[in-house]
Amino acid sequence: MNRRHPLAVSLFLFCVSAFAQDLTKLSKPEEAGFSSERLARITQFFQSEVDKGAIPGGVIVVARNRKVVYRQAIGYQDREKKTPMKTDAIFRIFSMTKPITSVAVMMLAEEGKIDVMAPVAQYLPEFKDVKVGVEKTDPATGKPTLELEAPARPMNVQDLLRHTSGIIYGPFGNNLVHQAYNQANLFDSGQTLAEFITKLSKLPLAHQPGTTWEYGMSVDVLGRVVEVVSGMPFDRFLEERITKPIGMPDTAFYLSEAQTPRIAEPQVDPATGKRPQFADVQNLTKDKVKWFSGGGGLLSTAADYSHFCQMLVNGGELKGVRLLSPKTLAIMTSDQIPPGASHVGMLEGTQDMSPIPELGQSFGLGFALRTNVGHSAVSGSVGDYFWAGAGGTYFWVDPREKLFAIEMLQMPFVPAGQYRRALRELVYGALVR
Repeated sequence: MNRRHPLAVSLFLFCVSAFAQDLTKLSKPEEAGFSSERLARITQFFQSEVDKGAIPGGVIVVARNRKVVYRQAIGYQDREKKTPMKTDAIFRIFSMTKPITSVAVMMLAEEGKIDVMAPVAQYLPEFKDVKVGVEKTDPATGKPTLELEAPARPMNVQDLLRHTSGIIYGPFGNNLVHQAYNQANLFDSGQTLAEFITKLSKLPLAHQPGTTWEYGMSVDVLGRVVEVVSGMPFDRFLEERITKPIGMPDTAFYLSEAQTPRIAEPQVDPATGKRPQFADVQNLTKDKVKWFSGGGGLLSTAADYSHFCQMLVNGGELKGVRLLSPKTLAIMTSDQIPPGASHVGMLEGTQDMSPIPELGQSFGLGFALRTNVGHSAVSGSVGDYFWAGAGGTYFWVDPREKLFAIEMLQMPFVPAGQYRRALRELVYGALVR
């Protein structure tokens, strides 16, 4: 084993090096079908938004055919401190954590360790007796009351992956179930995943499983499923099985002391004189983060997430490191919403993200996806898939064009929508061949 060790290290370094060569920036984007002149519009647009104070800055990456055609740091990493943005800046990616967690689940499914059709209670017995909360009006008082009903069928792992479990986000509504979620302190960064599950399992579901798409904390539940099935903490599973093998050294739930100066910050809101309430750097150290939120806890860089996206473009593999088979990825990026299911929207101004048929979009196992070339007004291809983070980050993968794009910003989610949509138009507007 000692004699083999240097060879193993050499092979690993070769694979990392070979992958890095796949993502070196092209001197001539025309080789990948892009117009250099039109790609320059990306810089012009985002720099103009920085100059007028709309955004602090960001990092944008566009790649096609395994080659980066555009990579640029624009504006400020911290506007108030006048710190210039750098391409290695670290961002709170929030819900862009969800696709990584979903990949972890499907890796275990490929190993036969997770049955995607199995009830969640098979892995987390706490959910065995979970009920559905049905809001009704008390005829005597006219006030809403919450009645608990047995689920028509158990929520299963597939429901968690596609957000049809009935598990929701409390802040995204104001009915009695949402209120119960808000009162349960579910976003406590000091809790463990096991403690989170104990809290959540005592709350009612907002819908009968499989009947309604509503965005929520389902993927946080999946993080605990991964822990139970794999027998290791969720953060360690992601590191050992995903981020380290494919070269994502800056992707984790916490920062090291050396990484702290690279964190990107949202700018002060002139209306309030305060920054948006993102996780403070002082609370992102390894000793303080206990809750490994599979739904929104990761930090990452544009370079790291490029590796993740290129793995997806490649059909689940990066230069000798295969995380998923192409068939598994095809299932994950296909329409998984049951026929006849209703849809509860997310937030006003997020139509580009809402997986509803009238917008030509749906949801798979971890990603939203485009199902129709029409209906949606934003540019893209049938079969492209995407998601965003609450702090302004966004990505999409276009398998038809062998393309991905990443937008790393730190700003509130709703106003970030115009930048998600703008980047799509700028990228496809530059793709001329």
